[in-house]
Amino acid sequence: MSRSDDVAADPVDDATSAVDGVSEHGGIDPAAPAPNDPEAPYGTMGEPFDRRSPFYYGFVGALGALSAFWLFQAVAGIGSVLMLVVVSFFLAAGLNPSVEFLERHNLRRSFAVTLVIVIALATVALFVVAIVPVITDQVQSITKSAPGWLDELQKNKRIQELNREYDIIDKIKAKITDENFVSALFGGALGFGLKIVSALFNLFVIVVLTLYFLASLKTTTGAMYNLAPASRRDRVAKLGDKVIANIGGYVSGAFLVALCAGLTSLVFLWFTPIGKYAVALAFVVAVLDVIPMIGATLGAVIVCAIAFATDVKTGIICVVFYVVYQQVENYVIYPRVMSKSVDLPGAVIVIAALVGTALLGVVGALLAIPAAAAVLLVVREVVVKRQDLR
Repeated sequence: MSRSDDVAADPVDDATSAVDGVSEHGGIDPAAPAPNDPEAPYGTMGEPFDRRSPFYYGFVGALGALSAFWLFQAVAGIGSVLMLVVVSFFLAAGLNPSVEFLERHNLRRSFAVTLVIVIALATVALFVVAIVPVITDQVQSITKSAPGWLDELQKNKRIQELNREYDIIDKIKAKITDENFVSALFGGALGFGLKIVSALFNLFVIVVLTLYFLASLKTTTGAMYNLAPASRRDRVAKLGDKVIANIGGYVSGAFLVALCAGLTSLVFLWFTPIGKYAVALAFVVAVLDVIPMIGATLGAVIVCAIAFATDVKTGIICVVFYVVYQQVENYVIYPRVMSKSVDLPGAVIVIAALVGTALLGVVGALLAIPAAAAVLLVVREVVVKRQDLR
């Protein structure tokens, strides 16, 4: 009998040999453990999953897409909270130059932070106590005077034609004189109250977060810098400190420019026929002047519109004043204040402001320019220099 007949006649022996580690070709399977091997009590590990398999690509791709969607939903859900954090960090960066100024005059950072915080809170409290009542009274006075201004507008023939066709003046007058006009703007008395509570809560959160960021700014940034590789940590720290310095300089500079606009408007309007509204209108000009590009123009348009409604001569004087002042602000005040904080081409400023406004509204417009300056700094110091080495 031949060897082949023996193999065919003993299938049990073949099975036993395979189980004992003998391959189907008569050799020893190197992957098979020895019988009763204590290191592999549960048998041999199988071969790894084929990563070139379509199933593998599909499963991993679907899992990645679901994870990205979940992360997007989570970020969108806490978008309002993230906005408070970002605004607080920018305010802390804006107050940090004052803290560093006190530190340079031999004052410990803890005392410097405390002093800046006390001064900032005292300023806000003084504004609320002294200025808000005046602004409230003047806004009410403007609201009461608005119907008379609308009557003056009706004397214009073109306005009369528009009013006959669309009933514009009468509708505006009815809205303004309605006692529930302000509440209706916010969705009724309940909605108005809830929005006030929400605004106060957000303000409280911003104040608290700003204090925390300001007190622990160096600790926070140091912890973030430690995430970089040790070989690049020093460069990352220097770039990060420069970005924070730029943000702080821009925020503090923007408020300083707005303060100049508000005080100048207050002094000018005080000696005009609309001087009884000077505080409220100057406050509007200062707040809007913080918005890049269009803020100063919006404030001037509001003031000039009220001036024209009161008296044509006063309106012309206001137009001349704000045209001259905006030239002074654009070419004298703004360059001097912002020269050490942001250095951006005009086109980049316009594009950044437009993109920020489209994404986050007024807050986005305020944060867009320092964010663009930070991105441009990183591009110049990292991307461009790396390209120069090639």
